[in-house]
Amino acid sequence: MPRLLALVPYLLARPGIRIDEAAHDFDVTPRQLRKDLELLWMCGLPGYGPGDLIDLSFEGDTIVVTHDAGMNRPLRLTGGEATALLVALRALAETPGVADGDAVRRAIAKIEDAAGQARPAGVVVGGGVREGARAAQTREAVAGALQAGRALRIRYYTASKDQITERTVDPMRLVIVQAVGYLEAWCRRVEDVRLFRLDRIDGLTVLDEPAAPPAHARATDLSDGVFSPRPDQQVAHLVLEPDARWVAEYYPCEELAELDGGRLRIAMRYSDEPWMVRLVLSLGGEALVETPDELAAAVRRRAAEAVARARHLTSTSDR
Repeated sequence: MPRLLALVPYLLARPGIRIDEAAHDFDVTPRQLRKDLELLWMCGLPGYGPGDLIDLSFEGDTIVVTHDAGMNRPLRLTGGEATALLVALRALAETPGVADGDAVRRAIAKIEDAAGQARPAGVVVGGGVREGARAAQTREAVAGALQAGRALRIRYYTASKDQITERTVDPMRLVIVQAVGYLEAWCRRVEDVRLFRLDRIDGLTVLDEPAAPPAHARATDLSDGVFSPRPDQQVAHLVLEPDARWVAEYYPCEELAELDGGRLRIAMRYSDEPWMVRLVLSLGGEALVETPDELAAAVRRRAAEAVARARHLTSTSDR
């Protein structure tokens, strides 16, 4: 239905367009588009006589609308659609080096005008990229290095291993995935393409040498997200109290479910059990491990060991 409603004003604006070109724009096959056009022939105003129905003219492989039956206005964006587009575009506008800033701002103005500046209640449109002041400064420095074609030396925190490393990288692009900014670069340390979260870059130096990713370096396919599940990874199901909801924003999660009282249930993959134990314990009782049982047992064991050590230190100091 949305395609049929959009087809007539689209064809009116492009008289004589080729069927295969129109099919490409609507992401359907030419055969499907012909079926849509045959259906449009039977649509029109009440009365449904020859002068009331939509009329089309075919010349070879081209289409011309000869009677639109009043279907001459393009579909308008809903409030939700307009907001989603504005959030994405503003995220781009706030990220130097990712896109043509002037073109993005013109697109934002057009969408706001076309949608009547639709903003559904309860939706915050600004702040498309979640980052602090340090990450914003890092993003600007990375964007500058990309534009200048310079290599970078970074100090990077790897959350899954809980370690900080020094790396020299050749920047390839800046990307935003689920409102989080990443630097994609050739890492000379591991000799492969890596994604670095901007808010985990602890230090950055722009080098005088040019960035030179090898010819075989390829951008990562992010259509399914940043992280691809691996067979060796386990999945932890955690229930987060309101003060621990930040975990779902900082770490990749596969499932999110709202619970009563502002709590959140998440499914989170992990490869290193000691790291996951440390994460849960660091939340100070604000997270409950539902599964797996082995992880819950490891958390209880480590917590009991910590309490025993604390009691031992207290008793020793009393002496």
